[in-house]
Amino acid sequence: MKFGKRLKQQIQETLPGWGDKFLSYKELKKLVKLISSYAPQMMSGSLEYGKAEAEFVYLLNNEIDKFNAFFMEQEEDFIIRHKELQQRIGRVINRWGPNGSQPSETDCKEELAKIRKDIVDFHGEMVLLINYSNINYTGLAKILKKYDKRTGGLLRSPYIQKVLHQPFFTTDLISKLVKECESTIDSVFPPPCGVEKGLVLGSGVAGEGIFRNTVAALLTMQEIRKGSSTYGRFSLPPLNLTEQSDLIQAQSLQLNSPIAIP
Repeated sequence: MKFGKRLKQQIQETLPGWGDKFLSYKELKKLVKLISSYAPQMMSGSLEYGKAEAEFVYLLNNEIDKFNAFFMEQEEDFIIRHKELQQRIGRVINRWGPNGSQPSETDCKEELAKIRKDIVDFHGEMVLLINYSNINYTGLAKILKKYDKRTGGLLRSPYIQKVLHQPFFTTDLISKLVKECESTIDSVFPPPCGVEKGLVLGSGVAGEGIFRNTVAALLTMQEIRKGSSTYGRFSLPPLNLTEQSDLIQAQSLQLNSPIAIP
């Protein structure tokens, strides 16, 4: 699948409000085509060529600023939500758990069932944010490759070095939260309330849309790394994510027709 179509599909499958935060790949591709159409008439290093390249870089920088602002906002929100979920679990166990102030297996299971839905939704949203980082980086690498190829420029290498230090590219914290989220599922269920793990990860735990989008996002990340034309110096680093985790496998199994990405 060509990257433009893949990006369009990802935008359609992302969460509400995220669509306009992705790379404006189509617009940048048009600009590269326009610059390359008159590049042969301009000498590299000339004033005209410099102006054209500066406009392209200006637009790329605006995209980077957009990615960073959105990513950091989501990251901050996820940190807060992660703490809130841990606190909610603690309150339930301290009140209705076996050693709580008001032990009640029924109440404990009921309240943790509500929390488990939020945990799985939360996990899915974080996976989608990692995918957001990956696909936007890949788009930048591809558009820069097109620019260098069509204009004879040498912009990709130095610009990618800049991208590697941007907040949106650094997903270590989110990946850590994803793992902690999975550890919470493993540690809280079945103890202390006897809730079976199969029930925690079973059907109806979270919104089917997030399930489907999470699975699609994981498949997209795998596909990008496997078949990316940017493989090599500009390849994405390995994910700090348990791609075959019990949580994702359970999500996948609950879908009758998960989204397939060719």
